[in-house]
Amino acid sequence: MGKRVYKKKRKMKESAQNRLRRYNIKPSVQRMAVLDYLMTHHTHPTADTIFNALYPSIPTLSKATVYNTLNLLTEHGVIQMITIDEKNARFDARETPHLHFKCASCGEIFDFDLPPLQIESLKDYDISDIQVYCKGTCPTCQKKTQH
Repeated sequence: MGKRVYKKKRKMKESAQNRLRRYNIKPSVQRMAVLDYLMTHHTHPTADTIFNALYPSIPTLSKATVYNTLNLLTEHGVIQMITIDEKNARFDARETPHLHFKCASCGEIFDFDLPPLQIESLKDYDISDIQVYCKGTCPTCQKKTQH
């Protein structure tokens, strides 16, 4: 059983490593750990959340390293910085265009697939990022308020 868990972790590390290389970023232990966390935790975490999750297994990790890594990954288009939350930047490793919905009650951010966008009026523009946000109340929180 122990070997099986190791193999899964090893495979995820390789996936993060390959993704960094695809974007011409030198893979370091810290960069792979941050990206791996984002690729396996689809919770749109903050930098502090990522640091708190990784620090126990990488005691030499600093908050500055996490912030610098997130900035590097965002600048290269490896991840997306989500500014749907007015208080904190959130981060997302999903590569396909999608919509974010933030629940005003519980604060959770949900992903929804988008159909391919066909915006004829933008044909002469070089689009580097697409972000679509919705805010409201999720079905779980709606049920709580109805009872």
